[in-house]
Amino acid sequence: MQEILDHLASLSNESTYAHNTKYGATNQYGVKLGDIRQVAKSTKKDKQLAISLWETGIADAQLLATLIVNPKQLSLDEVDEMVRTINFSQVADWFSAYLLKDRTDKRLLYDQWIESDNKWAQRAAWNLLSGFIARNTENINLDVILKDIEKNMSSAAPEIQWTMNTALAQIGIHHEAYREQALSIGEKLGVYRDYPVSKGCTSPFAPIWINEMVSRKNNKA
Repeated sequence: MQEILDHLASLSNESTYAHNTKYGATNQYGVKLGDIRQVAKSTKKDKQLAISLWETGIADAQLLATLIVNPKQLSLDEVDEMVRTINFSQVADWFSAYLLKDRTDKRLLYDQWIESDNKWAQRAAWNLLSGFIARNTENINLDVILKDIEKNMSSAAPEIQWTMNTALAQIGIHHEAYREQALSIGEKLGVYRDYPVSKGCTSPFAPIWINEMVSRKNNKA
């Protein structure tokens, strides 16, 4: 494993390090995501290696770990232990995208994490919920979810607020009967109203996000 860590360290990029630091990374080498993907391509799938890399707490090593393990080989307890040691949003995003997306026990994990006192577990739960909403794959009470968002999103920890906002947008995008309510809540709360976005990117402010995606869907129809 040390050889891999040394290789990651050698790929450190000053601008990536600065960017990651700005967004909360405290233990990192600052490796570009594309370079981490290249390292993963030359590394065999290995559950134990992935767990060892994850346990270093180094963001780049944890990102690599998500790419070199078969998520089906991870037990419910192992996944639970992993989510509780996340400390950087990019790691949280890859954890959800690569380790949770195709698991068959997503609803169990959601139920376990949604009321957790660990912010990264809650973030993952809201991320899972967004998938349920978009694909309409679980029995989700949208009235209850919208009330929760309206009551708690403004005061939620930033790590949780981001995926709560995603859930709000997914309700408005995929469930026409709740669209006006989602838009109204987004306007009322104003979360991410002034969030800076690059040219050509869609704002995370829920009303803008919802209207943009609905417009795209309608144009394709």
